[in-house]
Amino acid sequence: MRSTLPKPEAMIFDLDGTLFQTETLLLPAYHATFDELRAEGAYEGATPPESEILGSLGMLLEHIWQRVMPDVDVQVHRRADELLLDYQIQGLLRGDGKLYEGVAETLSTLRAQGIRLFVASNGLESYVKGVVLHKELGPLFEGLYSAGEYQTRSKVDLVQMLLETYNVKSAWMVGDRSSDVEAGRENGLTVIGCDYAGFRKEGELEDADVRIGSFNELLALL
Repeated sequence: MRSTLPKPEAMIFDLDGTLFQTETLLLPAYHATFDELRAEGAYEGATPPESEILGSLGMLLEHIWQRVMPDVDVQVHRRADELLLDYQIQGLLRGDGKLYEGVAETLSTLRAQGIRLFVASNGLESYVKGVVLHKELGPLFEGLYSAGEYQTRSKVDLVQMLLETYNVKSAWMVGDRSSDVEAGRENGLTVIGCDYAGFRKEGELEDADVRIGSFNELLALL
């Protein structure tokens, strides 16, 4: 039986691979982006393997493109930013993309228990806000923080800004990548590692206080 943890004032959630099954929206947009880049003459050759972008989730977008297509001009990376975001927003408007099982119900329960809820993501502002809006999670969250909006260079800085702005004294950082673990650790938070997305590398969640295999396991920790 897993022991419980002290109830926090707040919980801060990563988005991709934690709340949202990113690949259900990302992969169609990823292929459409490369189709358009080729049509515009900005990119030649085959679309890089899906594993390249899925393995980069949790990184800043500029670093994702450096990994996915390292040999092209930075202007192509910025064009890819625009296209990928546009195709993902179009997908959200069509109803594409799925939350992980139990996310909406678990968040509602946490909110009902008086826990303040936040998102901290390395994604672009309109993507993060778009997912939360179209998946009807907006009323549950007190704040949505994205690297795209606040121009932070790391999730450590983003979470620190959130904690200070909202005067949060105790919180859990809930996420699936090493950037989430680092953000929690550096800001003195309890870290809950989400071990169900499959995007992470071996060992990324080793320093989490607790690892969960499904989102609703959060409730059992309280």
